Amino acid sequence: MLLGFALLYVGAVLFLNGLWLLGKIEDREIVVINVVSGVVTFCASLAWAFGPNADAASIKGAALTILFSTTYFWVAYNRVVKVDGRGLGWFSLFVAITTVPVAVQGLSTAQTSTDFWLASNWVIWGVLWFLYFLLLALQRPILRLTAVVTLLAGIVTGWLPGFLLLDGKL
Repeated sequence: MLLGFALLYVGAVLFLNGLWLLGKIEDREIVVINVVSGVVTFCASLAWAFGPNADAASIKGAALTILFSTTYFWVAYNRVVKVDGRGLGWFSLFVAITTVPVAVQGLSTAQTSTDFWLASNWVIWGVLWFLYFLLLALQRPILRLTAVVTLLAGIVTGWLPGFLLLDGKL
């Protein structure tokens, strides 16, 4: 159930960050959903890492999920202090590289449609973080592309599956 909870907020923050990148939401307003989503994913990660059923897999999942939390907190911070985001861009490269073995391992060991879906999400998230690296650290002119991919990734990898998990349909 915690996965659905976390994914619902991942979906919300990615969807809204996509709209923000398209200029539909002000810088100061986007801080709220990034902080809320950062708190939600961080707290879920703490439960996975330190809860009574914690094991190697849940701890690994927690560590990877905190990459999301850090990203959301960093986006919020950048909007408050009004910096250009290059540091977040370089962090995004680190995360994009980290997603490669996660996705490869997930795809190579997938036994169920859920396993394949989760591994595919890591591919999508890796591409998304790489776009943030290109946009922020290297300052490539790909704002619209990054915005659209962010928005769509929010729907496909977060919002819909999160809602379906919470509703017991996935």
